[in-house]
Amino acid sequence: MRKSRAKDRILLPDPKFGDQLITRFVNNMMVDGKKTKAFSIFYGAMEIVDKKIEEVDPVEAFKKGLANVTPQVEVRSRRVGGATFQIPQPVRDSRKIALGIKWMILNARKRNGKGMEQKLADEIISAFKEEGGAFKKKEDTHRMAEANKAFSHFRF
Repeated sequence: MRKSRAKDRILLPDPKFGDQLITRFVNNMMVDGKKTKAFSIFYGAMEIVDKKIEEVDPVEAFKKGLANVTPQVEVRSRRVGGATFQIPQPVRDSRKIALGIKWMILNARKRNGKGMEQKLADEIISAFKEEGGAFKKKEDTHRMAEANKAFSHFRF
């Protein structure tokens, strides 16, 4: 944007766990404005996570899984003298969370399984264990940034 940065909207905490991060996740998962459906899918996934991972609370497993898939650096394209370079840059905190949420939801939707609840639960569990599609995406992003570290002097 040419003007100032957009203001961050204040989110209400979710009704069951009282967490704003969960509301943000559900808002990203929501399709066609069906928030109640999105919340029911998320809560169903949390019950499945609770049954499969008994050593930790399902909300803590979700938060640790999300932390495991949030990137620290990303590459951005920059044109210098006719050539386009991929320049590694640190990611803002709000964008880190947004990218992690998007990757988790996309990879949950791509998974094989019956129902979105099961697929989302499997993705949360695999992110918690540092495996799965979203974690692989983070690793690829970090690898790309590491490979292009030589161009970091072209920073914006």
